[in-house]
Order: sequence, then C-alpha cells, then structure tokens
Amino acid sequence: MKRLLTLTAITASLLSTTSMATTPTDQNFNDTGDILARSAQHTNIVYQVMVQRATQAAIYYMPAVAQVDFIKATKRAGGDYDTVNFITKPFGSDKGFLTANDTTAYAWGSISTKKGAMVVEVPPMTNQIDYFGSFISAWHVPMIDVGSKGADEGKGGKYLFLPPNYDGKHGTVDELKAKAYIIVPNMDGYDCSFAFRPTLLNGATHAYAGKHAKSIKIYSLEEALADKVEATEYLDATDLAYDCLPYYNMTFIEDINDVVQNNPIREKDRAMYSMLQSIGIKKGEEFKPTAIQKKAALEGLELAYSYMQKKFVTEGETVAPLWVKDGKKLSEWSFWNFGAQAQLGFPFEDGEEILIDKRAASYFYVTFLPNKLGGATFYLTGLRDSDGNLLNGKDTYKLNVPADVPAKDFWSAIVYNMETKNFNRGVDRVGASTKDLDKMVKNADGSVDVYYAPNLDKVPKGYEANWVTTKSATDASDWFFLFRLYRPETKDWFKTWILNDVENISKNNDYLALG
Repeated sequence: MKRLLTLTAITASLLSTTSMATTPTDQNFNDTGDILARSAQHTNIVYQVMVQRATQAAIYYMPAVAQVDFIKATKRAGGDYDTVNFITKPFGSDKGFLTANDTTAYAWGSISTKKGAMVVEVPPMTNQIDYFGSFISAWHVPMIDVGSKGADEGKGGKYLFLPPNYDGKHGTVDELKAKAYIIVPNMDGYDCSFAFRPTLLNGATHAYAGKHAKSIKIYSLEEALADKVEATEYLDATDLAYDCLPYYNMTFIEDINDVVQNNPIREKDRAMYSMLQSIGIKKGEEFKPTAIQKKAALEGLELAYSYMQKKFVTEGETVAPLWVKDGKKLSEWSFWNFGAQAQLGFPFEDGEEILIDKRAASYFYVTFLPNKLGGATFYLTGLRDSDGNLLNGKDTYKLNVPADVPAKDFWSAIVYNMETKNFNRGVDRVGASTKDLDKMVKNADGSVDVYYAPNLDKVPKGYEANWVTTKSATDASDWFFLFRLYRPETKDWFKTWILNDVENISKNNDYLALG
C-alpha cells in the first residue's frame, strides 16, 4: 500500500509539471558550459546592471514622465497644482510640447489627490466653444473624456477625483453621484492632468477660447461640501516659453523619482520600482545619486531613447502604412499603430501583460490620448519622401495638397523636429493649413503646393505663404510631418481618397521657375 501511494504521488508530480521545461537531452549535469570562467570575463558588472536597469526604467516610466513634465512646467511658469493654464492664440515655436498643433488655444492643468478628493468643474458647451479633451492618470492613461463627445455630453459637469483607496470620508460613491458629481474612474495614483482643445464655433476667436478657459474651476471636495470654494488660479501662458518636453538627461531620471515620490507604488509596478534603487531612487528618501549612478543612468537613458527612436522610424512598429493594397504599399504616409488599444481606451494592457514597449513607443511622441477614440481628428505621419527616404533638414520638399481634402473643419501639415518630437525652435511658422489658403498661391485644379526647405532665401515673390522652413535653432534638423484632418467627412474617408507623397525636389530645382 505504501508503495502504491508513493507511485501515485510520483505520477501526480509528473502530471503537474508537464508544462515545465526539461534539461536538454544532449547535455548532462557535468556540462556547465564553463559558465564560471566565462562570467569572470565580465568586469564592472555592478555598473553594467545599473545601465540595464536604467534602460528598462526609462522605457517603463516614459508615459508617467510625460505626465509629470506638465506639472513641473507649470511650476516653472509660475503656477502649481490646481492652476488652469490657457492661451489666447495657438502655440508657436517658443512652446515645448510633444507633437502639439499650431491651430488651437488649449487649456490645461494638473491636480493631486494626495491631500484628498478634488473636483474639476468643466463649463458647458456654448454656441461658440465645445471642448474636446481628456483627464489622464499619473501613468498617462486616459480616464475620462469631456465635452460633447465626453461624459458630460456638452452640458458641463463636476468631475470628481477620489484618491486611491478612498475611505468614504465624504460619502459613498453612489451618494456622491447623487450629488451630480461625475466620478472619474481608474484613479490609481494621486497625480493627474488634463488638456482641453476648444472647437471654435460660429466665428469664435482664440481670444474667446482663452476667456472660456477661465470658466474651468478646480477645488477640493471638502471645500465644495463646506460651501467654501476658493477662487481658482489661472495662468495666461500665451507669451510664456512654456516647456513640458521630456529631456533625455538627468532631468528625466529626476522625473522618474518625482513619479515615485508623489504617487503610490502600484502592485503591478513593484518589480520595476525595486530596480530603481540601483540608480538611487527610493520612495521616501531624497534623490542623491552617486557619480557612478548618474553615469549609468545617463547611459541607460541613451539606450532607451535609441530603442524608441528605432521603433519610431521602423515601418510597422510605432506607425504603419495606411494605404496598402494586396500587400503592396501605395503611399509613404502612415497611421498611428495602436492596434486594439484604441478601442480599449489606451490602458496598454492585454490580459496578464503590460505592453511596456508599445506604451513607451506611443508616449515617446504623443500626449493626452482620448479615452474613447472618435472621429474628431485623424493623424497621418510622414517620415519619408516618395522615394522612401527619411526626410532630412538639408533638402527641399514639395507636398501637393488636393482641393478635396475630406475634412469638415480644416487640414494642417506641421513640421516636427525628429530629435525632440516638438516644433522646430526659433521659427516664425511651424506648418501650413486650410487657414492659410487665402494667402497661398493655388494651382489650376484648386490644389496647393506647400514647400518645406531649410531656409527661405530663394522663395519666389508672391509664394511666401506656400513655404515653411524646416530649419531649427538646435543642431538637430531632421524632421517629420503630422498631417491632420479635423473632423473627417466619413469614417472610411481613406478608402476613396489618398494624400500625395512628399517629393524631394532639391535635385531638379523646379521651384525656381515659380512666378
């Protein structure tokens, strides 16, 4: 009987481990591959591990860094948490934002629930302004959208942010809902930010959009329940050199530390957080890295940037060809390759997996994705010319924009610096759009040719509005396009219309014959 029980136990053990890998049959326990001798060849192993961990940390925390940079930029500009930033004219090259547009007078800001629940009151849609935008978590996950396409359906609303593990101090969630608060879901950190893009209606101006932003209110739930709401602080950033870009130097590592210090460590992040201690980051402690830790952090950060940049320019990774037929690419224009994440609300999670690379690759160049991707805007990414070569800052290019762009509102074609993913610095104009058509020279068929060149010294007279410089005040001058269609006419517009490829015309100098 004892022998039978033993055999049964062995059989059960074998059955329970059938999915486990076994030692290769062509190797025995005496064949170690000389791992001890081979490992001894590695020198400075602690430093190498620091570099590896810094690389993975930079990739993992990239979306959170992009969010915390908004908070830090607001503080540098004279604001703080709970400040509503606004502008009364669109961004220019003096602003530092990842792939923002130059056609919108945004409103944006950040809050923290570290001291308790917070409320952001979004004004209702008017006959001149409708907001389109989102609130994002500390990890840049879009939690809820606002405006006519969002949770308030254009009626405005009091968006309530409860801290993680809310204890019911001010009432249950149902009781708070009954008081007309819109409960923001998925608050798994203390920090969060918002950015609202005003849609201008019935002749509204950017100045009016700035005025409308002053209808946004931020206050604590405790203030609201006590009927003692303090006035909201507003910051006019129109003429400020506001810069919320991530920079791939020690400020990036400091940003990671800020994320750790200002938010709870989520269960899903514990393993990565443990690795941060290799480069001097530990919750509750001052960030004072050693010289070796700084060196390793910067080397690892460089690898992370290189990896993300490789993904950005590799076809089918961060972006993928839009126009393809029978496996053949019809155009060099690409779309943002989010996959199923767009339908899921951009959690960048899939079952048991956190999509670390895909998440970082997205927030390497964009911010403030919506919770629900609608048809408000479509973004075409242009990395290459008609010959398949990456765009560069030395040559001159021509983009022919047809008269029948299927956009109900307007189109725009903006130049972004390849190094920073921001506007080129120090230029008067960063792109062209429908709004420039009245000043542009048109072709006989109604289309327009827009020229992109490193300098505008040889622009033919009368064609000034048709030309945009690709020059940058920085040393890096390579660039790429985002061609936006605001409110596409149909959801399948790309099935019946195609945008012409960008042509490199430096060799033929056809533009010299203009005029």
